[in-house]
Amino acid sequence: MPDKTVAAFGTWKSPITTDLLTRGSVGLGQIVADGENVYWTEMRPSEAGRNALVMERPDGEKKELVPPPFNVRSRVHEYGGGAFTVCDDVVWFIDAKDQTVFRLAPGNAPEKVAKKSGTAFADFIVDKARNRLICVAEDVSGGGEAVNSIVAIGFDGAIDTLVSGADFYAAPKLSPDGKRLAWIEWFHPNMPWDGTQLREATVSDSGALIENRPIAGGEEESVFQPEYAPDGVLHYVSDRSGFWNIYRHGDVTHHYEFNAEFGLPHWIFGMRTYGFLADGRIVCTYAEQGDWSLGIVDPATGDLRPLDLPWCTYDSLICAGGKSWFHGGRVDSADEIVELDIDALEAKVLRRSVELDVPQESISVAQSIEFPTTDGRTAFGYYYPPANAAYAAPEGELPPLIVKSHGGPTGQSTKSLSLKFQYWTSRGFAVMDVNYSGSTGFGRDYRERLAGQWGISDVDDCANAARYAVEKGLADPDRLIIVGGSAGGYTTLAALAFRDVFKAGCSSYGVGDLTALTNDTHKFESRYLDKLVGRWPEDAKIYRERSPIQHTEHLNCPILFLQGDEDKVVPPNQAEAMVDALRKKSMPVAYLLFEGEGHGFRRADTIKRAMEAELSFYAQIFGFEPADSLEAVEIENL
Repeated sequence: MPDKTVAAFGTWKSPITTDLLTRGSVGLGQIVADGENVYWTEMRPSEAGRNALVMERPDGEKKELVPPPFNVRSRVHEYGGGAFTVCDDVVWFIDAKDQTVFRLAPGNAPEKVAKKSGTAFADFIVDKARNRLICVAEDVSGGGEAVNSIVAIGFDGAIDTLVSGADFYAAPKLSPDGKRLAWIEWFHPNMPWDGTQLREATVSDSGALIENRPIAGGEEESVFQPEYAPDGVLHYVSDRSGFWNIYRHGDVTHHYEFNAEFGLPHWIFGMRTYGFLADGRIVCTYAEQGDWSLGIVDPATGDLRPLDLPWCTYDSLICAGGKSWFHGGRVDSADEIVELDIDALEAKVLRRSVELDVPQESISVAQSIEFPTTDGRTAFGYYYPPANAAYAAPEGELPPLIVKSHGGPTGQSTKSLSLKFQYWTSRGFAVMDVNYSGSTGFGRDYRERLAGQWGISDVDDCANAARYAVEKGLADPDRLIIVGGSAGGYTTLAALAFRDVFKAGCSSYGVGDLTALTNDTHKFESRYLDKLVGRWPEDAKIYRERSPIQHTEHLNCPILFLQGDEDKVVPPNQAEAMVDALRKKSMPVAYLLFEGEGHGFRRADTIKRAMEAELSFYAQIFGFEPADSLEAVEIENL
């Protein structure tokens, strides 16, 4: 093996290019199996973030079903999900442009089925016996707060409301005989991970719902993914034990009890963590201390048998017959759509997110860490060291460290390979991806650490993760960076305003003013801060105390702001208020506003410009010369 070139951290030439991140890759989404065919969505940055719909037949033939400009994406809750379903080779999907529902039969062009002005739909299932779809609807046409419901859309386009009155609905499921419908509902100020109720109703001969009855859940119990077993018995996931576990409903409800998480925070529709084989066994994915596995629960004994598999995440998990399909993540290679024969443990990869021709020595593999934080507690994260097959740093030099605060804040970082992290590590940066207090994957107690503490506990954990890396000799204390998007952007700005640890930061569509967010966001998150911060307006003082925009006098390092001009979750005025404040105090600041982007960047040119601008920003701040040819980002007051 040839000697490595010795060069300073940050200056290494990398095989992980922005073109690889955008034009060469896709985001893999929802999976549906119908008969022997498998369907999934692909978010394509190279097509302006369009969601394409792809089918693979048993012989391996792939076919793109919906041509441009169709974009298979729901707008319910802004985050969407559950944008299509399939039954007997007929696809039903919703187009992002105006939320029209389409039907696609084999050999035909998409046919418009239903459209209701100001209404978005998601979480489709097919009610074959009654020639209709059942789904969640969100109507914003009234001018006030959106009205959510579960509706039936007839194959003739007629729309009828089945159930309404709750603030939110999700996950409608029909029993195998079509005679019962189960769903989840919840009310303000709860988020779906705080408290939801599982309800079930009888479906009458006319298709109306009667005998609407509660099954599980409550104000302080989160229910996730109702599912009917092949024998018609209703199952669900609940965190009443302190962990999201699977339950079988009946005269005596059975709890498959484990100190592990079998559920997820319901940010998007169509999230799934378990399914049934034809013989009734439960294939499930579960997290122990944040790390995910796949296993089989025997319903007769309640035993859980872990499967020895190479993936570390198992998203959009579905089952049929003796097989399972999932979107699998690995620690050292690209994620992929996988078909798994459960008993034979034979896997077939249907699609990879990117064909990654990179030396293994240039892939940084996540190292799980547990580190001390405030009040004698510990928190968790993944550390990624710099890695490049062709380069080594000068002896004694420590790498710059990027501390990542994930979004949500009720979310989770995993150790599956992220090309965006590899972009940095292959250039000589270290990355610390923090599962701060409030993250999922560690049980309800850990999740509720953030109750009333947003802007405090998450900030402490990120600061302490950076300190831990410095103490262990893993990072340069003079080049500590914190980054985050959305809620992670708030944690980033709060860390820069209220802690003196980091030397630079990058906020992507982050929150700078909590008070403005209470009046300027969408329905789904409009009461989210009640539990994270306090009740509004009774606790207005706390909101002001924790808003970075109110404390810009404490900001003492350069910050880059990245923002989409169509963001409905965190509007551009949040970033612009922070930028103006930094300008007034002559602090180094850079701001990029991307036309046509919402909450999260989807277009290839945006992703490329944002990544390269961030690298240019750090290079100018810390005084190194990147190997990349970059368009320099303009930094005011530098």
